[in-house]
Amino acid sequence: MAQAAETQEFEERRGQLISREVNNAVHAAFNALAQTVLVNDFRTLEDLLREMLRPMLKSWLDDNLTNVVERLVRAEIERRR
Repeated sequence: MAQAAETQEFEERRGQLISREVNNAVHAAFNALAQTVLVNDFRTLEDLLREMLRPMLKSWLDDNLTNVVERLVRAEIERRR
């Protein structure tokens, strides 16, 4: 019986990228953030995430965009020859 439950849980998690424990921890952290925002600030969670992610996205784009565009342009030029 226990093996059947383990098999069912494995099948349910098979398509997931993170474990149930990690999912619960992340969910709790974002809930805590959302509650803090609602109590202390009028900004939305989306606004906070945008502020947090913008520097990371800018850094990634600065490091990678030139290479990505050059690679795609070369591939398109080759495709059209």
